Order: sequence, then C-alpha cells, then structure tokens
Amino acid sequence: QVQLVESGGGLVQAGGSLRLSCTVSQRTAHTYSMGWFRQGPGNEREFVASINWSGDRIDYADSVKGRFTISQSDAKNTVYLQMNSLRSEDPAVYYCSAAALSSQAPSQVAYWGQGTQVSVSA
Repeated sequence: QVQLVESGGGLVQAGGSLRLSCTVSQRTAHTYSMGWFRQGPGNEREFVASINWSGDRIDYADSVKGRFTISQSDAKNTVYLQMNSLRSEDPAVYYCSAAALSSQAPSQVAYWGQGTQVSVSA
C-alpha cells in the first residue's frame, strides 16, 4: 500500500513563503505523477500542481503560476511545493496526491496524503 506523508504547513503572513513536503513510501505505476491539491472551507478540492516521474512534465493551476514551484528529490521519493507570495485566497488544506497519469482531475488520483493546513494572515 502506497502511503503519502505531508509536512510543512502552518501560518504565514500574506506575501510570505512556505514549503510543503510529501514523502511517498514507494513509487509504482500508480504514482507516475505526483502533485498537490487544495481544499478550502466550503470549496471543492482543486488542482494546484503536478510533476511526472521524469520531471519533464510540470503543470500548475493558473492561480498559482509564477508563485508556486513543484519539484522532487533525486531519489523521487519526496515531492516539494514551494509557495511564495502567499495570498488571502491560498489558505486551505493541501493534499499530496499520486496518480497513474498526469491529470488535474481529483477523480484520477490513486492515493492521497492526510492533508496539511496552510493559513495566511493579513
């Protein structure tokens, strides 16, 4: 069973930065693409960013382009989300995800992490 464990959430002032990490217990065909989604109160879970196994396909939601950067370790067992210039619309529970293909649809995700809270103060 693949397990995803996130860390790095917290409270930051608007304009500040946070880095989220997600460690995956094993890479399989169902973890070809690793990524991040987020879900704010009363909102549906939405795509944030993803990176494929080789790192040559990286996708971002329009709302985070230019501010967030997704990357992975050389061993490909940890995925990072560097979040800069955080805004009032960014607070949410951020979930690490693993899927068999590169997709922005939550329905395509095979595994989810437990989620980590990101809060932004004015």
